[in-house]
Parts: sequence; C-alpha cells; structure tokens
Amino acid sequence: MHKTFGKLHVLVDLTQSTMSDVVYDVVVVGAGVEGSAAAYYLAKRGKKTLLLEQFPLPHSRGSSHGQSRITRKAYSQDFYTEMMHEATDIWRQLEKEAGWEVFRPTGYLAMGEHNGVFLQDNVSSLTRHGASFQYLPPLDFRRRYPMLAYPDNYAAIVDPDGGILRADKALLAYQGMFQKYGGRLIDGAKVTNIRRGNIVTLDTPNASYRGRSVIICPGPWASHILRPFGVKLPLKVVRICVLYWKERQPGSHGASKLPTFYEDNDGYPIYGLPSEEYPGHVKICLHLGPEMEAESRDQVDAKWVIDRMRNYVRDHFPGLEPAPSIVETCIYTNTPDCHPVIDYLPSSRNIVLGAGFSGHGFKLSPVVGKVLGQLACGETPSYGLTPFRIDRFPPQAGL
Repeated sequence: MHKTFGKLHVLVDLTQSTMSDVVYDVVVVGAGVEGSAAAYYLAKRGKKTLLLEQFPLPHSRGSSHGQSRITRKAYSQDFYTEMMHEATDIWRQLEKEAGWEVFRPTGYLAMGEHNGVFLQDNVSSLTRHGASFQYLPPLDFRRRYPMLAYPDNYAAIVDPDGGILRADKALLAYQGMFQKYGGRLIDGAKVTNIRRGNIVTLDTPNASYRGRSVIICPGPWASHILRPFGVKLPLKVVRICVLYWKERQPGSHGASKLPTFYEDNDGYPIYGLPSEEYPGHVKICLHLGPEMEAESRDQVDAKWVIDRMRNYVRDHFPGLEPAPSIVETCIYTNTPDCHPVIDYLPSSRNIVLGAGFSGHGFKLSPVVGKVLGQLACGETPSYGLTPFRIDRFPPQAGL
C-alpha cells in the first residue's frame, strides 16, 4: 500500500514476510534530515538503498520538522565553513531537481563584541576558506539594523551566503528525489533489532530487511538504539522552545530588512529568523533547553526559557511585542562539544552512525549525507572526520 504526500510516495509494508531474498547495498535507519540526505546521495549514485522510518510520515516527533532553519557559512570552526561551501551548492541542486524552493538567501548576521573572540573566529574561518563576508563595526552595525538594540560595543559579520532553509520542503525534496532515483522508503517501520554480520539484518514488527551496510541516524532515540551494541555516548536530549514574536509595526522585521542571525550571548546563545513563515512574527529562540526523554517532550517544564527570552526580546528588539505570540517545540540531541558523531560503530565496518547534531546539523545535511554514504560504501570520505570520531568520548559506564 502507498501513501502520497504531494510528490512523495511512501510504501507502507503490511507483509509479514522476512524478505530474506532481498539484500540492499545500504539500509538507512531514520528518515530525518541526515538519514534522508544519506539515502538521497546513495540512490543518486545508483546504490540499492532502503530508508526505514519508525513513525508514519510526515511527523513532528524528532528534530527535522518545521518550516524553517538557518543556513550559513560563517562558523567559528574551519571544518564547518569548509563543509558549508559544498552544502550550499547541493542545496541549490536539490531544489532544482525537486522543482520547488528549498533555500531562500536572506543573508546571515553573526553578532557580538567588536574584536571579540566569537566574531574574530568567524572572520578567520571565512577568510581562510575564501568565503564572502562583510565586517560591520559598531557604528555601521547600528546604522544598518536600527530595529536592534545591542550594546554600543557590538559589531557584526554579514554572511551573504546565509539564509533560510525551508525545512519541511527540504525533507520532502530529499525523500522524493531518493525515490525518483530508485530508492525505497518505508515508514511505520520501527527497527527493533539489528543483527551484525557481513550482511546486516534489521528486524521490524512487520518484516526483516538485509543490507551489506547500514547507516543509523536515530536522532533523539540514539541511546536506545545503541544500547544493544554496548555503545553509550554522552548524549543529552533537550527540548527547544521555538518562539515567535509579533511585530509592532508590520513589515519592520521582514527578510528584506533583517537577515537570519545568531548571538553567542555569554553561554546562552540566541538565534533568529526574520518575519517569514508566520507573516508579522519573528522567530527568536534560545539555543538551549531543559533535558528530556524523547518520548516525553511535552512533560518538561520550560518556563525558564520563555521567561529569559521575554527579557531578551524586550531589551534587544524594541520593535517586537515582549511576549511570544506562538510557541512550538523542537528537539536537540547534544554532545558535550556540540559536534556530531559521524563514524563506524566500534568493531563494525559496515554499520555507520550519524548522531548528536546538537541543533545545527540541518544546514550541514547535504555534506553529512554524502560522508555517511561514502563510509557505508567503504570509501575514504571527502572531509576529515577527526572532530566527529566516536572514540573522542571515553567509554561510558552504566550500560
């Protein structure tokens, strides 16, 4: 049986057969943005690929749903800026293939103290990788963005290659093109067991599937799915309050006047997007949240986040109402260093893990998908993966 969502056709597997006669080149577990990007990359290369998703699609239970994400080349770390060069090109290619807009270039603004470490690290990374940017010293910053009220010593970097990713449309594009290139997508297929071997077997309630290689992109369910492998990573699942703030003057914070933005904010980082997905409402969020379990996201008290953000918006965005007009939620799966794990599972050269994207993996997904696919094919990845190795964390007790 098939379900159709726009141009996306999802196979709902109602059989009880083990399907042991079918061996895929790669089986991808998890149809969030990273898993879908990996599946898209593999199918486009002609690999026989299966993508399994535990929930019926589309859904909002993980980290990849919603209308918007920020994309940018401005990063403090060189390796991300390097990856974003190619990721930006792939986003453009994906939207051409899909036939609808995925990336809207609005620019991106990194804000912080003039000559402070945060901005200087961004400048260094952008400069080393030949990316375009403009540095706005404090006076120029205030003149260009009069709707903002930051301290007089604040400056900014303008990244013209930044902008808005239309998250739901991007996910739909990945999955739709994956199927167009011959991939098979099955939702409502929760993987309950993974059996290692030269051919890996994955059990679901309705069927079992086999693949020469497996990519696991479990999102906030990482700890659960890794436990049977004896792998425990220091992952924390947190609930993010996605907050929208109404403009006092309609159109004053639109994409033509305000780009996407980020401020380090003394350990309480803030990110935002102009009035776009909800006309007249600006998206401004704290890049932190209370710890939670993946199955109980609505049982967590996040009042402190909203209270803190009320004060922030009141102080720095005088053109917005100082109470959120719309409140939604998202989930981050954080690592201690906020860099993901992209590596083989220990003692398994045909099982690859992508996890712990710490709330900034969506923009990187075109390159992450490529690298995960290369690892699954036994190839040398296009980028150095030292910052993402699984063994950078010491073995964890308490399995």
